[in-house]
Amino acid sequence: MSFHILVQQVVNGLVLGSVYGLIAVGYTMVYGIIGMINFAHGDVYMIAAYLTAIFLAALTLLGIQSPPLLILLVLLLTMAFTALYGWSMERIAYKPLRHSTRLAPLISAIGMSLILQNYVRLSQGARSQGTPTLIQGSVRLFENGPDQFVQITYAQILIVVTAVIGMSLLWYWIQSTAMGRACRAVQQDRIMAALLGVDTDRVISVVFVLGASMAAVAGTLVTFNYGSFDFFIGFVIGIKAFTAAVLGGIGSLPGAMLGGLVLGLAESIFSGFVNTDYKDVFAFSLLVGVLIFRPSGLLGRPEVEKV
Repeated sequence: MSFHILVQQVVNGLVLGSVYGLIAVGYTMVYGIIGMINFAHGDVYMIAAYLTAIFLAALTLLGIQSPPLLILLVLLLTMAFTALYGWSMERIAYKPLRHSTRLAPLISAIGMSLILQNYVRLSQGARSQGTPTLIQGSVRLFENGPDQFVQITYAQILIVVTAVIGMSLLWYWIQSTAMGRACRAVQQDRIMAALLGVDTDRVISVVFVLGASMAAVAGTLVTFNYGSFDFFIGFVIGIKAFTAAVLGGIGSLPGAMLGGLVLGLAESIFSGFVNTDYKDVFAFSLLVGVLIFRPSGLLGRPEVEKV
């Protein structure tokens, strides 16, 4: 086992895990508040990728050439518009079904996923699209010859740093603000929180907005890193992020990030030393193993029935 290959795959795994964690936050927050899996959340990430390209082109036409300023403005605009998508989805597809059977919102979520995919396919085309590379350059670590080194690109550093900052701010908001306390109250007991004066509808809308915003961060940074995307990218990465949320303990915010990192590292190391073709099989096998021995996930708590 080459030391350089191992470290390189760990770096790649941390970057991939950061992306999974950012998207998994949306799954875990929605499930924690209303007990529903929003299967359209991966397509919100896909929408963010297209919005990134649109805003980048628009700002460039306006004469903005500075890469740092472009990245910041595109990120903020994409987060704002993607948050609007998240709010609209909750109002249109999920709020009318708030008091229906548990199966109805799930079916609605799958339908919303198909609607978003086909909406983008019809409006933007089915071909893969791309953006120019704004973040160039890299650093080399542990260099020991022309073929033995660990390379970390500036785009990868930006993804990890932004993920850490975003998750830290979200954790602070949940723990220290009035709306954050309301979210925790609704998560513990929605009916009792409503009886005590908490606006549960507003809390649920805020959770969808926050989840969509975190997915937008992932979508923007990944688009800048890889430069290509299509209307179907949300399905695969959405399933992976959902796996990360379950792996870490769905309903747990730190669990979402931990699950993302574990899944990203496992995939990356397996790809580097075993076989890239079977990395998805290994990832889901890891999930099955964790759920067999710890059904609530790595940081999840067993669900207690309220009577």
